Amino acid sequence: MQFGIFTVGDVTPDPTTGRTPTEAERIRAMTTIAEHAEQVGLDVFATGEHHNRPFVPSSPTTMLGYLAGRTSRLLLSTSTTLITTNDPVKIAEDFAMLQHLSDGRTDLMLGRGNTGAVYPWFGQDITKSVELTVENYQLLRRLWDEDVVDWEGRFRAPLQGFTSTPRPLDGVAPFVWHGSIRTPEVAEIAAYFGDGYFANNIFWPKEHYARLISLYRERYAHYGHGTPEQAIVGLGGQVFMRRNSQDAVREFRPYFDQAPVYGHGPSLEDFTRTTPLTVGSPEQVVEKTLTFQEFFGDYQRQLFLMDHAGLPLKTVLEQLDLLGEEVVPVLRKEFEARRAPGVPSDPPTHATRVAARDAARRAAAEAQPAGV
Repeated sequence: MQFGIFTVGDVTPDPTTGRTPTEAERIRAMTTIAEHAEQVGLDVFATGEHHNRPFVPSSPTTMLGYLAGRTSRLLLSTSTTLITTNDPVKIAEDFAMLQHLSDGRTDLMLGRGNTGAVYPWFGQDITKSVELTVENYQLLRRLWDEDVVDWEGRFRAPLQGFTSTPRPLDGVAPFVWHGSIRTPEVAEIAAYFGDGYFANNIFWPKEHYARLISLYRERYAHYGHGTPEQAIVGLGGQVFMRRNSQDAVREFRPYFDQAPVYGHGPSLEDFTRTTPLTVGSPEQVVEKTLTFQEFFGDYQRQLFLMDHAGLPLKTVLEQLDLLGEEVVPVLRKEFEARRAPGVPSDPPTHATRVAARDAARRAAAEAQPAGV
């Protein structure tokens, strides 16, 4: 099972000191956090994509390309790549380039984003967001899978004899996750293509996400990719830890109360009761995270948000130490002990996708009659 972290890249004042990091400081902190994630044994670092303050990661592949040269094992991903407002041609080329730079340590998560203003900024209509998602993803798949593409749609200029460059590494496109917190159509798209579905369940009660995940599993099986239990699911989460739970609550409360993503709303106690946020000891993080499997079924990727709300870099690195040393090893063991037979423990990676492609080719060749 893959464990990792994702960042939203917010530039937020530290409520305990009043100091706001510069954009340069925040960007450098994000790369330091990613490198430290590899050092403590995590599997994945993912960054969001935002084009509005107080967030800075407007160019995810630039950051991930830099990290490709600074890491050797970490899988580099996105927690949102905006499929609605990015040109599919640019997505195809950027992530193929990242594949090459990272030796295949690349996948991505497509989503519509949660900032309505981004649509007119990039010349799109928010009321067409689902149609944009469908059309843009269909084109993206063709750009990766076909050497020469002729295409015409509703939302961009036609393509005639177009070849996206560079071609995907080893002829195999990056694995795609589809992230959604409210849209059944996104679950349907993920199921149709046999892609992964990521429920970033950090805001709403688990019952809401359970419905979307169940729909994805049912449709995944309907399209012949496997059983519902074999569908590829990822989940989000948020944690803040100290060895003493009371210390964790006391230290995190001012950050929670002022956080740009959920501050000035429900109390810390209410939020931890109704969402995956865990503020407490490493043992409490393990206990609550294990309930995700009980409620959503076996899944393959768990990402945690840990570097938001103005938390100092030193504090975030301490959190990663606890996550890597005291939480993830226990979760790996417990999740695998509970996993049902025949359910994949990991999402597809570049290596497994290449191997599957080659095995299918060998099987097809062996099935050919002699002399054909």
